[in-house]
Amino acid sequence: MAKGNKQSKEPKGRKITLKMAKLALKLTVDGKRRLDLSNMEIASFPKCILKLCDVDELDLSRNMLKKIPDSIDKFVNLRWLDLHSNQLDHVPEAIGHLQNLYSLNLCNNLLSSIGLPNEIGLLQKLRSLNLGMNLLESIPSSIAALKELRHLGLFNNHLTRVPECLRNLPHLERVNLKCNPIPSGDDKGIDPIQRVEGLYLVRDSCLCASCLKKVKDARQRVDSRLSRAPAHGRSIFAGLITPNSVADFSWQVRIASKLTLALFLSLT
Repeated sequence: MAKGNKQSKEPKGRKITLKMAKLALKLTVDGKRRLDLSNMEIASFPKCILKLCDVDELDLSRNMLKKIPDSIDKFVNLRWLDLHSNQLDHVPEAIGHLQNLYSLNLCNNLLSSIGLPNEIGLLQKLRSLNLGMNLLESIPSSIAALKELRHLGLFNNHLTRVPECLRNLPHLERVNLKCNPIPSGDDKGIDPIQRVEGLYLVRDSCLCASCLKKVKDARQRVDSRLSRAPAHGRSIFAGLITPNSVADFSWQVRIASKLTLALFLSLT
């Protein structure tokens, strides 16, 4: 009976040895070292991997981890950290010491608003942050300091409004807010400016006579419409430099987009 009680107190999960960890080292296509310990039934952070803290990428996803220790800051070279699909309810403040991190995946955990530290805003190189499928009712305002952030996942949380801090991120390209109890319409306008993905310029001599005529005709039609537009909206390109207001700017960008679309349709 005593033996059975002892076994029941032993932590569940697979124990990772240093030898196993070394065998899990992989080389990425761009020559970086990745330690892949995903989907290995790990229930506690393997202390042995601290001896491999010089890796560039660490994958501990799809395990049973409930805690990440402060010693995570030993992985100073980390550029990519994947912790999705665990049982984490807290992220240590030490996460802010990973100054080379550009991708952090915390999706599908048990994180509430108090489980995300303000130190996450110290990750100045971070470009991708996935916080989807958690229990978040809000996110730290310090996320506004992530000036390099491009992609942010906030889907399947408990957010009731669009976080104000998102409106000041200059390089933010995509935010996923699906499946949150946000009132209809409140999730619009995070970024009122529709950015052009690509701009292609060609010389007249590169177009055949027929295509060139179509482009010129399309431009004349747009110019004609603009000549009938209100005076404040005619100077499109000047407005793109110093817009008087967000409303005027977004109106001008829509006109410019129509011009691009008209030119494209004329050539197809």
